[in-house]
Amino acid sequence: MSAVHGFADLGIVELVLLALCGLIGGIGITALGPGGVLVTLGLFALSGLSPEAVAGTAIVTHLGSGSLGTGAYLRSGQLREPATRRLALVLISMAVLGTPLGVLANAHVSKAVFGALLGVCVIAIGLLIYLRERRLDPRREEVAHPPSQAVVAAIGLGVAAVSGLFGLGGPLLSVPLMLTTGVPMLTALGAAQAQSIVIAGTGSIGYLLQGAISWPLAAVVGVPELVGVLLGWRLAHSLPTHRLRYGLAAALVLLGPYLILHSA
Repeated sequence: MSAVHGFADLGIVELVLLALCGLIGGIGITALGPGGVLVTLGLFALSGLSPEAVAGTAIVTHLGSGSLGTGAYLRSGQLREPATRRLALVLISMAVLGTPLGVLANAHVSKAVFGALLGVCVIAIGLLIYLRERRLDPRREEVAHPPSQAVVAAIGLGVAAVSGLFGLGGPLLSVPLMLTTGVPMLTALGAAQAQSIVIAGTGSIGYLLQGAISWPLAAVVGVPELVGVLLGWRLAHSLPTHRLRYGLAAALVLLGPYLILHSA
């Protein structure tokens, strides 16, 4: 099934499930941190699109969620702080380099390999969420020294390449990684949101040039995702989400082997 014909070949059940993936993914982005991976998982499992179309359609939806998140952190002041801006600039520069590498790599993997790699990535994300939650435990000591620019650059390059390959939102990888190296929570979130716009923009251009974006499916997933981002922001201010993050981490770690075995 091509990216162009993906929408027409789906039934109402698949379209509703994809919209739910977008909605829940958007809620997860702002209420739990991770969430964008659900968009890629939904498109891979339900749409029948090729790996490049899955990644291209997923990554273009993150333009909206990344813009909303960046606007929120500009308004709250984190992205106006010099330390956050310096961190964001390093991540953005690496996104410009790393995202095209992921897009190029995607063109050379089969659907089976894509699914297996996605399963490994999902497990890694689940483990990173767990490490992030432990990092946020107030009983644990804070890291005394922030990471060097070289470490931040390595994180930014790796996150951008993986995000470009799978069509993921950058924050779900970069935030846990930066937290484990000693970056404060709000600083990591603000810088990662700025990086996500560049990853989504660069990746969208790359997949657009390949004709690998299903715009109708991007709308089916992306519009509910934006609604979910706003709902998740409200939930984050009214509900305890610590245990939910642990639940999401466990679900992803369990889902990863299924994707790997299903793709074999």
